[in-house]
Parts: sequence; structure tokens; C-alpha cells
Amino acid sequence: MSQLSSRVDKHRLKSLSGGMAIWLGVAGLLVSVPIMTSISVVQAQTVPATVQQAFTLLRQGRVQDAIALFEQARRQYPQLLEAKLGLAIAYRRQGLIPQAWQAYQDVLAQDPNNDLALRAVGLLGSYRPEWQLTGIEALTTLLNLNPNDAEARGLRGQLYSYQQRFAEALADYQIALQANPTPEVLVGAAEAYTNSGNPQQGLELFNRYQATGKAITDYSAIAYARALRETGNPAEAVQVLEAQLRTSKTLDDLAIQTRAALSLSYLANQQVTQALVVLEPLQGNPEAVLPLARSLNEIRTQSNNPTLASQVGTLYLQALEQTPNPEPRLLREVADVLSGLPQGQQTALQLYRQLTALQPDDRSLVVKQLALESELGLISQADLRIRLASALQPLPTDPIQQNAIAQALAGIDPPGAEFLPIYQSLLASGVNVPFLNFRTAQLLIEGNDLIGARTALAAYAATNEGARDLAPQLLAAEIERREGNLEASAQRYQGLIASNLADSDILNAALQGLSGVRLQQNRPVEALAIFDQLVARNPQDLTLQLARTTLAYEAKLIDESQAEAVLNYWLQTQPSTVAPPELFALVGTLPADARREPLYNALLQFDPNNIPVQVRTIQVLAKRSPEQARARVAQLVARDPYNIGSYFLQGQLAQSINDLEFASLAYEAILAAQPSNVEALSALGGIRFQQRRFDDATNLYSQAIALRPNDLTVRQSLISLSRAKDLQLEALTAVEQLQLEQIERGASSSDLSRQRQQIQEDFLRRRGFQPPWERF
Repeated sequence: MSQLSSRVDKHRLKSLSGGMAIWLGVAGLLVSVPIMTSISVVQAQTVPATVQQAFTLLRQGRVQDAIALFEQARRQYPQLLEAKLGLAIAYRRQGLIPQAWQAYQDVLAQDPNNDLALRAVGLLGSYRPEWQLTGIEALTTLLNLNPNDAEARGLRGQLYSYQQRFAEALADYQIALQANPTPEVLVGAAEAYTNSGNPQQGLELFNRYQATGKAITDYSAIAYARALRETGNPAEAVQVLEAQLRTSKTLDDLAIQTRAALSLSYLANQQVTQALVVLEPLQGNPEAVLPLARSLNEIRTQSNNPTLASQVGTLYLQALEQTPNPEPRLLREVADVLSGLPQGQQTALQLYRQLTALQPDDRSLVVKQLALESELGLISQADLRIRLASALQPLPTDPIQQNAIAQALAGIDPPGAEFLPIYQSLLASGVNVPFLNFRTAQLLIEGNDLIGARTALAAYAATNEGARDLAPQLLAAEIERREGNLEASAQRYQGLIASNLADSDILNAALQGLSGVRLQQNRPVEALAIFDQLVARNPQDLTLQLARTTLAYEAKLIDESQAEAVLNYWLQTQPSTVAPPELFALVGTLPADARREPLYNALLQFDPNNIPVQVRTIQVLAKRSPEQARARVAQLVARDPYNIGSYFLQGQLAQSINDLEFASLAYEAILAAQPSNVEALSALGGIRFQQRRFDDATNLYSQAIALRPNDLTVRQSLISLSRAKDLQLEALTAVEQLQLEQIERGASSSDLSRQRQQIQEDFLRRRGFQPPWERF
């Protein structure tokens, strides 16, 4: 439930109860004319004297006396429309808003197209959340009668905005803004654009509103500060809200919302202490539970302060408890927050299930429910993919539903490469979810489309949200690593680590990424030292122990029995429903072992597409029956014959059982579709090398080098190939050149040193000399 939809405009109520003229032109008409223009002169002659006298009293400002006469007339003439309408007007003048609301309903029950009643119901709809839908219906009727009524359209846009139905709100405001808009329409549109995620447009409209000579105050000032904050000017947002707070004498709803908004502005202005201090008066106030929860949650996430998690969870649950019949929007907000808190995930899941029962057509709720069930180990990765695909295909055509689905998908790790077309389709439809570009980049990297991934990252970085986010640096480093530019990747990770990040997730990922690069550069001791920093920062995270073991085993710093001991400890102490990626990595790194076949099968129930574990499964099967192993490989590829990843799987699995011809077919199929796929060129080059088809291997490696000049692995493979072709001088020249380049980048490779030494040894042996290091 948003600030807009939950508030009651108490300032309007106060002004009405003080006897001020009622809304807009209607007030002038009532003061100057005893009977409304909707009552003709002929009708006036037939209206009972009691009603005419009541209108006279109303014109004189004797509102209570007018009410008494109107109520008397209402009893005497229960079907007299003028008496009903006059009573409704008088109630409003006296500030008796609930009575006025009901009186206008009585008018519309008798005259559904009554202009004044429709307009009044539309306006009064903004006073209470439960009246908003009725207000929208009244204004819709009014607009059907007069589509050019800009005033009514602006009012309906405001109510849609309060309901967070921003697509409809903006559609109304776009029309209203074309018709010489009033200041009220300008400021309403400014709030709608800001709160719908377009703060730049909102700020432009706020500036137009101020140009009319009007001051931005009250709730509009809160939206104005948000527009300033989200367009990169938090300091000015702080000034606006501090000034408003100084004029507040009581802790009413406006003061509560102002403090909550000021807290966020302080946070954006890097004033975290002040962000917490300004919220202190809200502690323990039952009217401030939800605004306080929202602000503290934002501070928790933005400043990475886990100590606030418990308080945030408690406050959101308290907000639910004190709301007898919570709206779906509130249930959803609470579920979204609790799903990110370990102690609240079970409650969040219950809320999502409740919401999907209430709103079965909202597929974004299905996405969130399934993602949380997967995270809690209640469904496998395979089930997640199947059920998500069923929920998302075909995508809805409604823009609001598309945006909701995009937001849901942006909040979870991409479930698999096969979902890439869905992400791209949502982006093409124009959804306003910048982070979906980041998720799309992740999927493109997974599919080795590095150019596409860079494009998606650039699209995200071009948004206000992306410009402030450091996460794209992680993906950029991964792209550089895959391109073979290892030192550039390392430097990017080092830059993130050196910047004293407050976000521990980014810092942890940077440490893990840098460790992986150092391992790929054959600097295992350094890689392990970096990873140990990560373990020291997160001593309770057992998944990091799995990852460290994988790293140490790959670097040959521990033996198989030590790695196996860590794996067995995990399996003995953790639930069988928990299968993190680090477990797959360690199992896939250890050699194939028939004793672990039940574990392989169990893991593949979670993720059937995990290549390392599939490789181990096929290797174990091949020892029993090579034919069955080959049939299993073909079966796996046949499940998704149009997915490039399936052919990579076939190639790797075929290589694992030494079926080089079958592997060749897989990589050739990839290159037929993607001739510039470096991974496929390198893999097929390796197969040709094994088959001693050296010229073909040289050609394939050379194509890969042309595409990725800095790929250390491919260049080392070419050196090995030159040696195999007995081109020792060519190999020595290449290895020396590569060593020089590594030194210039501030890096070194023990593999290169070994290669150079082996080439030199071959020269000495051919000349009949024994290397000096072998003489003793």
C-alpha cells in the first residue's frame, strides 16, 4: 500500500470544516444561485419552499441551519432530487465528509448522470482509499458524457495514481496536459510521473507548476523531493523536506511521511546517520509503522546494514496485524520484503500463495512464488524451469502485467538460457525495469554472446539506476575474462576491491572473481590467498568452504581425499534439499567415481543441464557401457536441439568418453550456426590436435586468436601445436613473446615458464647435451 493510496487529505477536511467555499467552480455557483444550474427556472418554481429556503441559508453561510432544513425536506420528499443534492452539498460545506459521500451516492442512484454528483464523488474519492474505485467509476461516467472535460480527466488520473495504476493515470494525464492544464493538473501529473518511475518527466512538470507562481507543499513536496533525489540532486531534496519539517508542529500523517521521505534523501546524500536519526520520533507510533518499515528497509539495503533486518521484518508483520483486511498491494509489499530476509521467507511464501489464490491471473506472483520455493529447496531447478515456462508463455499483452512480470524476473537470478527470448521480448515491449537489461546480459554471457552482453550492459548503464550500480562492473570483468583479457579483468576486480565497498555482496563477488582469474593465469597460491580473504569475511558460509576446496583441488594444492572429505562433511550435515552451485562445482571437479553415481543423479534432479555433473555421470556410465553412454548423450541433446548450449554439452560429454568423432559433430554444428564462436573454434581445434590433424588445428586456433587476440589459453595451445609439428624455434619465439606481454601487464604464468623450459630442454637433448639441472 503506497503513501499515495493510504493517505487521507486531512488538510482538505480541515478547510471544509472551517466553512470555506467548496471545490472549484461549484462553490461560486452555490453562493450566487439558490438552486444549482442543473435545476431550471421552471423547476425552481415547483421546488418546495423548504428546499428553496435551505439553499438560501446555504448561500448565507448558515450551513448547519441549511442541513436541518435539507434533512427535513429529505424526509418529507424522499424522491426529490434537489433535496438530496442540496443535502450532499451542505454536508460537504460542514466537513461531514462520510455523510456527504453517502448523500451523493443517493443522488446518483436516482440520477446516474448527474454532473455535479459525479464530479463530487470523483473528488471525494481521493479522501479515502476505499472510495477511490467508486471515484474512478464516477469520473469515467462523466468522461463518457464529455470526453473533453480536462478537469475530470485530471482527477481520474490522480485516483489512478493513488491506486498505483500508473499506465492508466499517465494515459489520462497525457490528454489533460495537452489542454492548457491548470496548476492542479500539472502538480498531479508531476506526482504520477515521479511515482511511476519517470522522475525526470516529473521534475519538468514540477518546474512548470512552480512557474505558475504556486509553491510545492505538503504531499506534493514529498513527491518533488523524490524527483530531485532520483535525478541526482539529493542535497536539494534534503533542503525541501527539511524546510517542510520545520513548519510541522504535530506528528500527523504529513509529518510522518515527510520524515520517512527525508530519511531516504539523507541516505541518497550519503548521510546515513541522519537518515536513522530523523526516523527516531516514529519509533513506537502505531500510525507510522509502515512508513518506518519502508525507510528502514531502504537503509538496510542501500547501506548494507544487516542489523536492521530483524526490526524491518517485525515492523512489516506489525503492519499486517494492525490492518484488518489488508489490500493485495500491502500483502505483496510485505511478501517482497520478507522474501529477502532469511527469517521471513516462510511467511513470504505463505503470502505469495495467498496472493496467487486471490489473483490467479497475475503471473508475476507465480514467478515470485516459484523462485522462493526453489530457493527454499521445495522444488528442483528443473521444476522451476518447467513451471516458469508454463507461466510465462505466451507473455500477456497487457502493459501493466508485462511490467509486473519484468520486475519479478529482474529480482531473481536468471533460471536458464532458454528464457532469453522472454527477457528480450519484455524489453522490446518497453517495460520500465532497467535491471532487466542486467539480467539479460547475464543470460547472454551464459550463451557466450559477449557482444550482445556488452550491449545489454550499456543499456542498463544508460539509466539512472544503472549509473549508480556497481554490479555491471562484475559482468564487464567476466566478459573480459571470457575474451581472454585476463589482466584487464583482474584490474577491474581489483578496482572494486580497493574502493572500500559498503556493499558486501559486490565485494564478495569481486574477491571470488579475482581469485578465479588468478587461477586461470596459473597463479594458484595467489588465487587461494585471495579466496581465503573471502572465507574470512564470511566464516559461517559453508558454501564458501565448498568453493575453496574446488579451487585448492584444481590448483593441486590438496589431493582428492582431502577434497572428498569436505564433500562428505557437507553431505552429512546439510539437508538433501539444498544444492547450491558450489556443490555442483566440487562434484563436477572431482574425478568420476561410481560410488558417487547416486549423488550425480540426485544433483541432476535439481539441474539436468549442469554440464560438469552430466560429464561425470556419462563417464561412469561409459565404463559400464560405451554404447549406453553415447545414447545418453544423444538423448540429452535431443531434448533441446535448437539450443547452442545443448551442442556444447554433447561435445564435452563425447570428449569425456573419448568419442572424438561425435564431439566433432557437435562443435561443427555450433560453428555452422555461429562461425565466430570462439569456444567452439578452440574446442574443435583441441579435438583436431588430439586427432593429429595439425593443419586443421592450426587453422581453427588462428581463427580463435583473430577474434580474441589476448586469449592466453588459445595462444598456449598454438605454442603446444607448434611443438607437436616440430617447429621448436617458432614455439620458443611465441612463448617468449607471450611472456614479455605478460610481464608488461604486471602478470606472470608458471605454465609459460614451464613451456619455455621444456622447449629449451628439447634443444639441448637434440644437441647431445644434458641440461645442467639434471646432472646432480
